[in-house]
Order: sequence, then structure tokens, then C-alpha cells
Amino acid sequence: MKKNVVIPALLFGAVAAGGLFYLTHAMTFKVAAAVPPAPVPVVAGVVAQHDVPIYQNGVGTVIAYNTDVVRAQIQGQLISINFTEGQTVHAGDLLAQIDPRPYQAQIDQFEGNLERDQAQLTNARANLTRYSQLGDKGWATPQLIETQKAQVGQLEAAIKTDQALIEAAKVQLSYTRLTSPIDGVVGIRQIDVGNIISPTTTNGLVVVTQLDPISLIFTLPEGVLPQILGQQQVTKTPLSVLAYNQDDTLELGKGVLALVNNEILQTTGSIQLKATFPNKSRTLWPGELVNARLLITTRHNGLTVPASVVQQGPNGAYAYVIKSDSTVAIRPLKVAQITDGEALIDSGLKVGEQVVVDGQYRLQLGTPVTVLHGEAADEAAAQQAQQAIIP
Repeated sequence: MKKNVVIPALLFGAVAAGGLFYLTHAMTFKVAAAVPPAPVPVVAGVVAQHDVPIYQNGVGTVIAYNTDVVRAQIQGQLISINFTEGQTVHAGDLLAQIDPRPYQAQIDQFEGNLERDQAQLTNARANLTRYSQLGDKGWATPQLIETQKAQVGQLEAAIKTDQALIEAAKVQLSYTRLTSPIDGVVGIRQIDVGNIISPTTTNGLVVVTQLDPISLIFTLPEGVLPQILGQQQVTKTPLSVLAYNQDDTLELGKGVLALVNNEILQTTGSIQLKATFPNKSRTLWPGELVNARLLITTRHNGLTVPASVVQQGPNGAYAYVIKSDSTVAIRPLKVAQITDGEALIDSGLKVGEQVVVDGQYRLQLGTPVTVLHGEAADEAAAQQAQQAIIP
């Protein structure tokens, strides 16, 4: 009997202890579940409204406005080089001198022939005058007079030939001066002093490149052609074009659209455009690959947010909007463009709404947030950027 009483008592004690343990931990779980999650610190921004330029972006190559290879038009020995490689020159500046002596000697020869023929013409005209007077008295035959007239005409033709030869020789002499045909910058010298240069010299003397103004040829998808042509008809002025470096961090120049090419490239389905830029600071250089932005129009009172607000999900772009109760909601977006760190929003946000700029990686629907300001916001943004880089 004592053993039978002891066993049920032990069982009852074990069940009671287990029940107490369950109740204690259940209450702990309930208390823990009732504690709200800590707010996530975020950096916030406000949806702004202002005029926003609408661009079409393309890639292009800078080309010189004019490029000239300075070549010799005559053959001769170079006796001087009158430029420094990379020097800025102007149209008409002397770049090199070919030995002028053979061409000057030819001019002297033709001028001597001219003086001889002029002297003979003077004598022939005097003889013609005398023969004509004798003919009037019957002392000279008509044949003699006609022969003298022919001689005068022959000498007059010879003088015209001499003058033409002199002019041609002077032109040849002028070719001994190799001058710049345009304003620009000279490149690498292709021949040295003392060498013989001629019209058949392969690379000529030097290449002169005009850098101000300068041109940019870029391409855009053929689908934007109606917008470009329509905007040109509306504004009646050339459209603006901006040139940026390849990573879009530095503006290299502002120009205007000069040409829409007269055909579409069938292989790529794109249209070529040419823009002209003043390039006094020479930030654009021939052969440089740049990003081109063609200003199509301006969106008046457009809604904008920092580009980092826009997040990408499986269903497209979205943003975290901070509600009045300091929790976040997920808002689908339609983005028109992102330029210079600013996103233009077509739909999904309203002006004045507060959105999360940094700190999205810890957020989900309904997460409470704390908005950081000032130095704390800067430090949080830097820390979050570092965490995003470190896997």
C-alpha cells in the first residue's frame, strides 16, 4: 500500500512541474511577442516638384570640325620648319619653307624674256610706223607693211606668253611656303629639315586639326526620330546637346544639334546625329568616346526624388514611403528617367511625401523607422554604403 501511494504522488509532482514550466515559458513567449521591433534608422527625402529637362541619351565620337594634311604642291628641299608640334596656329601661318632659289631663278629668266620681247616690240612698232608713212607716199609695198604688222602682233603675243609664264612661276614660288590652311593645332611632324618633299610624299608635312568649334557624331534609336523632328518644328531653333565623359560624372561641353542624318542605319536600327560644340577650353578631343544627351523637351512641374529612392523588384520599380505612423509602405513606381542622381517619376508618388533615401536593405512592409538628420544621416549613409559593398 505505501508503494502504491508513493508512485501516483511522484507522477502528480512531475506533471505539475511540467505544467508550471510550460506556463512560465508560454508567458515569456507571449511577452516577447508583444514587444514591437526596434525602429530601423533611415535617411529620408521629400518628393519635390520642379521643371525637369527630358533627354535622349546616346554614345558618340568626337571629330574635328576640319582636318587638313599640309602637303607640298611642288618638289624641293625643306630648309626650315617653322612650328612646334602641338602648337596652335592660324590660317596663313608659315609652317615650313622649301628652297625657293630654283623657282626664283625661273622667274628671273621669264622676266628677262619679257624685257627682250618688249624691246623688240618697241622696235617693230617703230618700223611699222615708218613703213606706213612710206607706203602712203608709194615708197613701200603693201606686202612689206603687212609683214611688219604680223611681226608686231607676234611680239605682242610673245609678251602675253612671257607675262603668263611669270605669273605661273610666281605661283610656283609661293608654293615654297607651306602655310596652315585653317586655324587649329598642328600634330606630329612627318618630315625633317633637309629632306626632299614633293606632292607624292605619303604623309605630307603635318596634320592641322581645328578644335574650336568641334563636332560630335552620336546615335539614337530610330524610335526617337519623330520626337526630334517634331520638337524642331515646334521650337524652330537647334536642340541642345550635352557631352559627358564615359562614366557620366563630368560635363565636357554644351552644343547644339547641327544635323539629323538623311537615312537610318539598317544594321543597328539607329539614326546618326551631328552636334557642334564651342571648344575653347578644349575639353573635347578628336577621337574621344563620350556620352551625348539630346534635350528633347522640359517636363514642367515634374515630380523628382533622389535616384537612390528607386528600388528594383520582380514587379518593377518601387519605393518605400514613410507614413504618418512612422512605418513604411511599398509604393510601385513608373520612372520616366534617371539623370544626374535624380529620378523623374511619372506615377506612384505625390509631391511632399516622405520617402526613404538610404537604409532600404532592412525594410519590409510595415517596418517602423526612425528618420536620421544631419551628421547622423551622413554617417548612416556611409555605413550602409559600406555594408552594401561587403558581402
